[in-house]
Amino acid sequence: MAAAGAEEPEPGGSFRRYLVRLGALRPQPGAERPDGSLRTELHLLFDQLISESCGPAPAAEPSAQDVCALLVQACQLVHLNQEHLVSKVCQLIHHLLNRFQVMVDERSLHFLLSYCISALKQCSSWTHVEILQALAAVVYNNGPKCQKYLPDLLGKTGLLVQFSDSAQPDVELRRAAVRSMANLCLSVPGQPCLDESYRNVCFQTFLSVLQSSKTSDIDDITFCMLLQNALKGIQSLLNGGKMKLMQTDQIGSLFAVLKKCMFHGLPGLSIETPTALYPAPLPQYDKRLPVKQEQLDPPASKQTGNRRKKSKGKQRKGEGREELSDAGSESVLGADMLKLQVGDVRNGPCAAPRARAAEAVSVPAGKDHTSAPYTSWKRVSSSESEYSDAEGGIQSKTRSYQANVRQGALACFLSAIKSLEKRILYGYWSAFVPDAPGIGSPQSVSLMTIALKDPSPKTRACALQVLSAILEGSKQFLSVAEDAYDHKRAFTPFSVTIASSIRELHRCLLLALVAESSSQTLTQIIKCLANLVSNAPYSRLKPGLLMRVWNQIKPYISHKDVNVRVSSLTLLGAIVSAQAPLPEVQLLLQQPSSSGLNNSGSTTPHCLSSSEQWRKALPSEGEPAENQASCASPEPCWLLRLCVSIVVVPREDSCSDTEGSFPSFASVYEPCPLRLESLQVLALLVKGYFPMAQSYFLELGEVACRCMEEMDPSIQLHGAKLLEELGTGVLQQYKPDAAVAPGQRVPVSVVVTFWTLMLHGPLPGILQSSPHATLQTSACDALSSILPEAFSSLQNEQQILCVTLLLGLNHSENPLVKAAAARALGVYILFPCLRQDVMFVADTANAILNSLHDKSPNVRAKAAWSLGNLTDTLIINQETMGHSFHEEFSDLLLLKMLRSATEASKDRDKVKSNAVRALGNVLHFLQPHHIANPRFREAIEESLQALISTVESEATMKVRWNACYALGNVFKNPALPLGEAPWTTQAYNALSSVVKSCKNFKVRIKSAMALSIPSKRECYGSSQQFCHIWSALVVALQKSEDTEDFLEFKYSASLRTQICQALLHLLSLAKGTDLPVIWETLKQNEDRIRCCVLQYLRAGAEENEAGAHTDSWERERVVKGAIEHLGGIELEGKARARVSVYLEDVLRNHDHATELTEA
Repeated sequence: MAAAGAEEPEPGGSFRRYLVRLGALRPQPGAERPDGSLRTELHLLFDQLISESCGPAPAAEPSAQDVCALLVQACQLVHLNQEHLVSKVCQLIHHLLNRFQVMVDERSLHFLLSYCISALKQCSSWTHVEILQALAAVVYNNGPKCQKYLPDLLGKTGLLVQFSDSAQPDVELRRAAVRSMANLCLSVPGQPCLDESYRNVCFQTFLSVLQSSKTSDIDDITFCMLLQNALKGIQSLLNGGKMKLMQTDQIGSLFAVLKKCMFHGLPGLSIETPTALYPAPLPQYDKRLPVKQEQLDPPASKQTGNRRKKSKGKQRKGEGREELSDAGSESVLGADMLKLQVGDVRNGPCAAPRARAAEAVSVPAGKDHTSAPYTSWKRVSSSESEYSDAEGGIQSKTRSYQANVRQGALACFLSAIKSLEKRILYGYWSAFVPDAPGIGSPQSVSLMTIALKDPSPKTRACALQVLSAILEGSKQFLSVAEDAYDHKRAFTPFSVTIASSIRELHRCLLLALVAESSSQTLTQIIKCLANLVSNAPYSRLKPGLLMRVWNQIKPYISHKDVNVRVSSLTLLGAIVSAQAPLPEVQLLLQQPSSSGLNNSGSTTPHCLSSSEQWRKALPSEGEPAENQASCASPEPCWLLRLCVSIVVVPREDSCSDTEGSFPSFASVYEPCPLRLESLQVLALLVKGYFPMAQSYFLELGEVACRCMEEMDPSIQLHGAKLLEELGTGVLQQYKPDAAVAPGQRVPVSVVVTFWTLMLHGPLPGILQSSPHATLQTSACDALSSILPEAFSSLQNEQQILCVTLLLGLNHSENPLVKAAAARALGVYILFPCLRQDVMFVADTANAILNSLHDKSPNVRAKAAWSLGNLTDTLIINQETMGHSFHEEFSDLLLLKMLRSATEASKDRDKVKSNAVRALGNVLHFLQPHHIANPRFREAIEESLQALISTVESEATMKVRWNACYALGNVFKNPALPLGEAPWTTQAYNALSSVVKSCKNFKVRIKSAMALSIPSKRECYGSSQQFCHIWSALVVALQKSEDTEDFLEFKYSASLRTQICQALLHLLSLAKGTDLPVIWETLKQNEDRIRCCVLQYLRAGAEENEAGAHTDSWERERVVKGAIEHLGGIELEGKARARVSVYLEDVLRNHDHATELTEA
């Protein structure tokens, strides 16, 4: 058979021969063939096929089509009354489909499935296991295609439902049925899944299997396989969002069985979980079952003998994990654990984990009674064991299967996490995440118990992966944690409980880090720590946590495994970006570099020009302090030096003999993932701790340049991102509200030098001709981060280069690049040296308007933002340059801007919010000759209607806020017929409605501000309109504390202030005909208005929404101005006098209260 196979090189040659032989066995019409000989030949043929499928892999595997054809022919030849042949053909189906990983085509599927179902119904029970194994192989990944057979399989009296029932005495039959059910739940991505009713049947079956307990007549391995199949089934249901966990009891039951299975067979630990877990802030009770006495107390002679003999590497591996993790589980050692000073762990990460763990935690003899059961199974596998070799082999196999169950439970839990909303998941936080044990109580079992105690590195890694998934996105949940102050209360607040959990997570993960020997698991531990660091609220916790993580991770930066080194840098990046800047991290960054890093070299660099100096900048641990201090320049941040050396310094072994005379570029430097992570850490360091990085501003710019000069686009990209962060750091320092003294900023001359180097470097080339759109986008963003003061000091050619590059990229076909260019132009248009250049403003306007009509929503959003900035520039130029700018700026372009902004105001919200801002600015900018122009008239009317409809719409808060702001800008233009045109009434009505009823208080504030902008009474129109606005403001004052959203309440004081300012503004403009209505509303709401005006007068100096400060004297002046204006109104009747008396009374009360306060 083998020889024949060798002679036929074509794929599936031997299978085709079997197909021919099977075809020859078909009864020919008219030919009689005795049943006995046919049965014998089929037995022989099936035996040969099964033997071949179980043997070595063939040189060329058969095609799926041949396999399916062979199986169909085989089934056609075997009648259901020939049960031995049925059993054998089912074995053949099982072996062939699994061996060659064949997915059955639809036609063959229907035939084979029908055959298996009929066989289950007609054949004796002894064949059912083989038939179900064949069924499982046939339906694998074909569940949705089996729709018409599902009632027979999963209906109320379905075959699989019956065979998988808990009452089924044959456990092998039950296992095979559960496996078939699990395979039915599998489906290829993109295919439809099972109907909900069938999914629920399967879910409940799997759940009941996992909830069942092992009976004495079931062996361990079979029970493990049963659990594995049920876990795979649930995972298949959850994967890809095919089944959403919604009901609390469903979630609680699943989590309970998963927690039970996570610890299945874990040496030294046996727990009994409740049938369901419930959302709870505190750990739920896990009953620990007593471990058998013979496991706890093996004979002393066996122990001592075993320890003497445990000298082989495989037996020693992980021994430290036993000592350490067992210690970690007992409260009696809690205090000792907390004393662990990770900075004292001097051994490198390559040192034996047992030795490091022993240094970290010393366990007194006889104190820890839980370590014995954990180590006892290892003793059993010793050559001196009381068990035979065969028994030892069975035990080893059992442990392997139990580990697979734990891994399956963890994988299933990971799928459950991904299919659940985080807010629901965090209700079960205490069931899976460790908390510090109470005095005298054992620590609750959690995912960290597995990470510390499980003997299987793969299982430990799985547990850490699950913990990472839980921690990912937990920032909002963990933000309530607080233990910065010692609480002395009769109860423990929830904030303190969460803080305790965070501290325990730090402690356990650091213990796991010390004890771990597997590089793969080590990587998971560090990634888990990075997730924890990214989400924990360190500013609300007692300092010291980050210091321990920082000191302990340092040795792993030089680990032999690249993945460990990369994840270590990821963790350092997470520390640097965690709520930056943190005082604790600032101190850590200033630590001497000798604490933990083990690299060669002895000097500190003076500058970056010599790459060898950066290599030497990483001193060894034994370097004398005076050698470092003798260097002229101050020692830079050690993390900065480390990352720079990884990025730009060639490896010391890059030119070794093994790499030949001409080493490749990749072999010259550190591995690419390591360099990329270092660049990311540098960018985060610059972003969060710029004052520390600014001493090396030019040097870091050189690093960015060198990266952008390389051939690898990913290195170039991260170099551009570093450049952007450097530019942004300078911009932040020069912001008007920045708390940085002028002497502490990077000098403008240095910034000019920096950008001169950049523009003479690879940056322009990347912007002009890079084939990588993402890289061009980042380069564009970097170019937009230039300081305006520095840009104006650049040479004229360099300024023209920047502008030309951006205007050119605005025509890019790639939407990412085009969006970045449009945004950059929006930044440049605000530069003082460019905004007064009418030609540049016009060119920029045309480019932005072009992008505003792009098909990409992202491009349109960026263009709208830039158009808003451009129109801000028009207003600034109008105020600074006056009439000259109006004369030079094109009317046609202005009309085009007005129409484009009106059209954009009908786009999606991200575009609309800036489009309405631009509309307000353009309408404010218009001059009388524009308004009189017939071409403008229609566009003005359309733009005003667009603004009014946006104010009245149910758009997002940002859009409506900008629309109110825009209408306020419109009211500032004296050339517009405010108070006369029909749109005036619509605009005032829209703002009056918003100020009374908008759910968002910021929008209400902005509408009240807009209503107080017109400076003349005529602008408010008729008395009816004026009084309508007054009444709306009074109603708004009454409703200033009415809100459904508690978060809005903090803006209520600002809202009252703004409404009071608007009311007083209206009073200072009121006519005699307005006063009767005003007095009526004052009389009806006398106390409320008096109270609010007094609060307004007493509020003292505060900043209003416009950013202007108003003090008490200024507010008193406004009230006095209103009283004076009312006194000058000639009016018959008492309304004027009553309003004046009312205001005078309020002012008198304020003066009296002020005198009492001063006294």
